[in-house]
Amino acid sequence: MPEVYGETSGIKKTIIDNLEQLYEYTVPFGQTITNELAVAMAAVTQSLNREIAVYINRRGNVVQVAVGDIKTVSLPETDGRRALHRLSGIRCIHTHPGGDSQLSNVDMASLKDMRFDIMAAIGIKEGLQEISFGFISGQIADNYEVQSVGPLSLADFVQIDLIYLTSQIERLLESTNVVSNDNQPEKALLVGIERQGEWDVADSLNELAQLAQTAGAEVAGSVWQKRSRPDAAFYVGRGKVQEIGLIRQELGVDVIIFDDELSPAQQRNLEQALGIKVIDRSALILDIFAQRARSHEGKLQVELAQLKYNLPRLGGQGLVLSRLGGGIGTRGPGETKLEVDRRRIRAKINDIEKEIENLKTHRSLHRERRQASKIPTIALVGYTNAGKSSLLNKLTAAEVLAEDKLFATLDPTTRRTKLPSGKEVLITDTVGFIQKLPHQLIAAFRGTLEEVVQADLLLHVIDASHPQFEKQSFAVYNVLKELGADAKPVITVFNKIDKLDSEYALERMLRQEGSVAISAIEGINIDTLLGMIENSITATSVDVKLMIPYDDSGVMARLYNGATVISADYSEEGIAVVASMPPEYFERYRKYVVGDE
Repeated sequence: MPEVYGETSGIKKTIIDNLEQLYEYTVPFGQTITNELAVAMAAVTQSLNREIAVYINRRGNVVQVAVGDIKTVSLPETDGRRALHRLSGIRCIHTHPGGDSQLSNVDMASLKDMRFDIMAAIGIKEGLQEISFGFISGQIADNYEVQSVGPLSLADFVQIDLIYLTSQIERLLESTNVVSNDNQPEKALLVGIERQGEWDVADSLNELAQLAQTAGAEVAGSVWQKRSRPDAAFYVGRGKVQEIGLIRQELGVDVIIFDDELSPAQQRNLEQALGIKVIDRSALILDIFAQRARSHEGKLQVELAQLKYNLPRLGGQGLVLSRLGGGIGTRGPGETKLEVDRRRIRAKINDIEKEIENLKTHRSLHRERRQASKIPTIALVGYTNAGKSSLLNKLTAAEVLAEDKLFATLDPTTRRTKLPSGKEVLITDTVGFIQKLPHQLIAAFRGTLEEVVQADLLLHVIDASHPQFEKQSFAVYNVLKELGADAKPVITVFNKIDKLDSEYALERMLRQEGSVAISAIEGINIDTLLGMIENSITATSVDVKLMIPYDDSGVMARLYNGATVISADYSEEGIAVVASMPPEYFERYRKYVVGDE
């Protein structure tokens, strides 16, 4: 016979029977409570004028019923899970006969002490009034932080996705537990699928492992499945999900990272099935960008991308957690953790987009000044870790950060340098591209990537030593096409040839028109590259020597506006000018030309 706990003395047998009947109610999986159970609790509360509480496990079964006085209810010990980074697996829903649903200090203390999934209070006064609930929202050392939501209507409370909420809370507790434990890295398990005609799954997972390590995780292992297309519910098959669950227990991993962007439904299903934090490649890249962004604009762009990524992943009608922690750990300027609904996120997105647009306007003014100076601009593009920053350092002595890591540099850098002829050019190092680059990032960084669109010449830097360099190159051209920069003049720069053993492989690469093989670190063939840059720039301009009489000195103003003046010497005969100008300008100044044309 089920037992009713608490202050049961003096209660009529019929009411005890009604309390015992509460054990017979069941709640659907993932739902907080049913209307029927809430109405039954309200009826008993009105009969007794006392608080009553039910304890429901994650299977939806009522495991305990307790009764107290009008102000408090005695909370019995539960048999839920009690690991420090886990919730108990039990939710406590109790009544407040006075009608006020706000959680008391005793309620909040019990929530932290028992680590309930949620602690909810139903205000009872002439029937159901309102519901408030609280949950653990963080952990500092051994102390839990709590957050309350409400008051809500019963209909709103019933619609909250409890399983998603608890998985996000436990994700946060796991992350904070890792951070507080001597900063030990999270152990990650990588999951992918092998599809015909795409990247080799082993190479793709190896790149994912590099991304995870860049983000600060320790890769414990990887698994994949051969499929023609991802499963709509779980990405991989249901049998593979069970296998992943066993591997996860065996390796003791903290996070599972999938090699493609998961839909919100897939992510929720996987977290419910595996009981662990699940993220995808897009979230991982966003997390890396959040760590690496240094400039104000870079941080804004990352936050914008994260908000757009998280928007469709909101649960519980925006009343509860959206995403407690972004990727590896809980870092990043764009991470949003509590009670942010879709309307507020859209408003935030709108504000950030306006600020980025203002910064874009300022950047356009700088670009116009550069264009007015007629100095040719060159943009370095390429796959991440292809050596763009190393090449910029070699060409300009820029001393920007260059590491053997994915996305080592994020914010663009522009430096001035001189070609062998003395002509000045501007070279810009842009953010690296990668396969399956999140669309949110391309959209957020479109303003920064306009440097690519506006450049006179692109240097496409390729890691010649990478086994998948051709597919990496194809991924770069896809992004250039999306930016509308695929028709720009391009010099293909095969970098890291010092790591190549095969002369035939190098010869095959150089069959591509307009290509050069270099080593930015060793300085191999840098002079050849500079010569190709000069030839390409010269093809779009004409270098001339002019002698301008002092009577026509007004020509100089027009010359400075429409051409690049390399030098101007004032002599008795006139002004000797060396200039570079577009071919269509040449006829305007033909009569001043001296020497060889």
